[in-house]
Amino acid sequence: MKTIKIGNKKIGENFPTYFIADVGANHDGSLSRAKKLIRLAKKAGADAVKFQHFKAETIVSDFGFRNLRSKLSHQSKWKKSVFQVYKEASLPNEWTKKLKKYSDKNKIEFMTSPYDIKIVDEINPYVRAIKIGSGDITWIDIVKKISKKKKPVLLATGASNFQDVKRAVKEILKFNKKIVIMQCNTNYTGKIENIKHVNLNVLKLFRKNFKDKIIGLSDHTPGHLSVLTSIALGARVIEKHFTDNNKRSGPDHPFAMNPKTWGLMIKSARALEQSLGDGNKKIEKNENLTKIIQRRCIRVNQNIRKGEKITESKLIYLRPCPKFALAPFEKNKIINKICRKNLKKHMHIKVSDVRK
Repeated sequence: MKTIKIGNKKIGENFPTYFIADVGANHDGSLSRAKKLIRLAKKAGADAVKFQHFKAETIVSDFGFRNLRSKLSHQSKWKKSVFQVYKEASLPNEWTKKLKKYSDKNKIEFMTSPYDIKIVDEINPYVRAIKIGSGDITWIDIVKKISKKKKPVLLATGASNFQDVKRAVKEILKFNKKIVIMQCNTNYTGKIENIKHVNLNVLKLFRKNFKDKIIGLSDHTPGHLSVLTSIALGARVIEKHFTDNNKRSGPDHPFAMNPKTWGLMIKSARALEQSLGDGNKKIEKNENLTKIIQRRCIRVNQNIRKGEKITESKLIYLRPCPKFALAPFEKNKIINKICRKNLKKHMHIKVSDVRK
């Protein structure tokens, strides 16, 4: 797995998992709220805070959604039209520089997903990595545009098949080798049953087919079970939506993490990272004493006199196993040898205690 760098943070197999707090539309049209969420994300342990740059008229068709005749999936709970929700959730261009400056002040990476060709150029001076949202994985024009910026590209793969992923990755790699391929499920209802559809084993598929690329998870399931599982499967970048209050009105608040749950997720993830270890099977440092008290060693089951032959019938295998004692599999080192000294019943026996 290659290592990439976003700002001053390295991302790769031997580095801590990189966490992105996706504010999305949770700023609720307020710059002060956006800044508050930046502060809270940093305090909760996020490495980056991400926004979304779009204009309603260049991301959704009001006519198209009205002609669906009914709202689908998570949009079914929206009281306003899809176009109006996107219009109210859009982030004013004049905020970008201010949010970048405020993120820098709080020492957290500023990031965004641009959902328009023109916007890619507008946000480029303010970001050191760019996220491609799942919905744009088949829009190759914007995939190319973002890739040509030569900055780390985070590709979300929700609601797509493997052919879609390979097509997008192929186009990105023509211009840019710094890529994070993120498994994602784009059902934003926040229902616990979505756990059944997050399909984290896809991360194995990504690791097999994109061997030297970093993989990650853009997650919308409740809690952080999927996050921990994905880290165990090799994910090095995690993105979750972030809010300060799940009860606020808005499309992204209900399924987002809040400062308390985010902090617990980070704490659990760091503990998991430690538990994964280096993959080398060995006696761990904290097992040095339990190795003594739990392993059996070769002991004599009766008093043995100096000059007496050691036969298997005179041996027994009991705990503990002190230093220099012989393990049961080493019995052939002493059987039919002559004892060099007197041994009391249940004393352990060493190679130096016998001769031919």
